[in-house]
Amino acid sequence: MLTSSEIEALSLSLKVAGVSTVFLFPVAVALAYILARRNFLGKIIIEVFVYFPLVVPPVVIGYLLLITLSPATPFGSFLSGLGINPSFSWQGAAIASGIMAMPLMVRAIRQAFEAEPQIYSDVAATLGASPFKRFITISLPLAVPSLLTAYVLGFARAIGEFGATITFAANIPGLTQTLPLALYTEAQTPGGEASALRLAILCLIPAVISLVISELLSRRARTKMGLIS
Repeated sequence: MLTSSEIEALSLSLKVAGVSTVFLFPVAVALAYILARRNFLGKIIIEVFVYFPLVVPPVVIGYLLLITLSPATPFGSFLSGLGINPSFSWQGAAIASGIMAMPLMVRAIRQAFEAEPQIYSDVAATLGASPFKRFITISLPLAVPSLLTAYVLGFARAIGEFGATITFAANIPGLTQTLPLALYTEAQTPGGEASALRLAILCLIPAVISLVISELLSRRARTKMGLIS
């Protein structure tokens, strides 16, 4: 049986992951489409910015968020004046988790847009379809398996985020303590081995499920495109 603190950590993790992926998923779709279909000056800068969390320690992302958004900084002070203070809050945990999940979502969706045969868009254009209509009626439907894969992977990555969250949002029970942070706390607590094991299993479940779902969706997408039989 899970203890009340473990249930609290699980609920908060689902809340943080859900909010972060819901709000950032449309941004990921837009970025993926732009990077897949547009060539422009400064594109490499956007690519570096988007994929940056993949190649640096998560704690670096958390620290950058902290020195940018904390109330002690000019921008953070401005946000505080508006009643917004994301640092050391569950909203901050959602921001940190979403940023760490963003590259996975963008990469999966971008590959789908890049794999779309250009002839579909060209034919639609000759029939008078606007770029937005081609995006809605052609690109998005073809990318549905990849969109679902991206969302599932992003959600799982957000649940498992540790370094950026603990640096930016801290490890406050009941407020910012997600599953990985609760696991870290129990692992450091004498006699907390049983609780740590339960929390570890809870962390593994969404990870394994998301990998299975993403692989099934990826195979479906490849089959749909005729890459596998």
